[in-house]
Amino acid sequence: MPLPPARDKLLFTPGPLTTSLSVKQAMLHDAGSWHFEFNALVASVRDRLLKLAGVSRESGWETVLLQGSGTFGVEAVFQTCVPPDGKVAVLTNGAYGDRIIQMLKHAKIEHAVLRTAEDRPADPAALEALLSTDKAVTHVAVVHCETTTGILNPIATLGEVCRKHGKVNIVDAMSSFGAIPIDLEACGIDFLISSANKCVEGVPGFSFVLCRRAVLLACDGYARSLSLDLLGQLKGFEKNGQFRYTPPTHSILAFDQALRELDAEGGIGARGARYRRNHEALVEGMKKLGFRVYLDPSVQSCIITSFYFPDDPKFTFEQFYRRLSDKGFIVYPGKISQADTFRIGSIGRLFEADMRALLLAIGETVKEMGIQLNK
Repeated sequence: MPLPPARDKLLFTPGPLTTSLSVKQAMLHDAGSWHFEFNALVASVRDRLLKLAGVSRESGWETVLLQGSGTFGVEAVFQTCVPPDGKVAVLTNGAYGDRIIQMLKHAKIEHAVLRTAEDRPADPAALEALLSTDKAVTHVAVVHCETTTGILNPIATLGEVCRKHGKVNIVDAMSSFGAIPIDLEACGIDFLISSANKCVEGVPGFSFVLCRRAVLLACDGYARSLSLDLLGQLKGFEKNGQFRYTPPTHSILAFDQALRELDAEGGIGARGARYRRNHEALVEGMKKLGFRVYLDPSVQSCIITSFYFPDDPKFTFEQFYRRLSDKGFIVYPGKISQADTFRIGSIGRLFEADMRALLLAIGETVKEMGIQLNK
């Protein structure tokens, strides 16, 4: 008799992340990419994402689904929506803000960079100063939760500055949408991008863009890419309800189930509360073990937390990672340029009991490695 499959390792990452069994089981079906039933499901997902965001098609909003990771969705916005003579102001304090800069360089889109330290939020005053002097700027871009560190950037205040100067406001909400409430209207957002495999707790396969319909329609003729043309995809949905190119059918089946489970949990507020409890249990336990957090609590999100490496020279992240993996727990390496850190996520189908199990495993691993921590 064959042995039962081993339990999946728990993913303490910012995505892809641990998903429920029922989300995985939703993919045990095939769907015809042109079939009317699948097209109806795509339409339902698009509508439910608008509802989740607190907006509607009647109030001038659209959802565009796009094959590929969240990075594809972010790049599609710039490839589609910046005119040939446009200029983007990018606020960055981490690797994902820097990735936006890379996108703009590859697309040969003029841009200005407003950089803050990795432990400091984006600065609305700096944006105000730039927009007051550089009239060539047409668009502003920022990452809401910069998963380099877990820091939250002040999108509401930044949005006020964008609105004051009449700029198109682009928010990468990859790691926050679905767990942290975002008032798109109050924040003055024109384009919000996220991904299936983040806080909605689906699986990888597509990104989605929530946008003001009038702003997207005004971009007709700007697209620099065929497959990353958001307006082209919106027209495809409106023509026949279909993706222009092969859709991620199984990912959408899983996402449909993930949206049902988000509703059953109580929506964004309830999910965010669970993540917050996970985060608080994690930080408290790590401090008791002797680890130090990287960010000040006032700017720390509940999505992912960065911890400094121990000072003990016996600590190596590779050995630490492998020993935790052998115990069934996957954590994340650091991406901070100015400090040696590793990261632990609090999102996905994880609960306080999972955080406590991870903490127990970390304590055991520290003892196995002979590491001395300052408690």
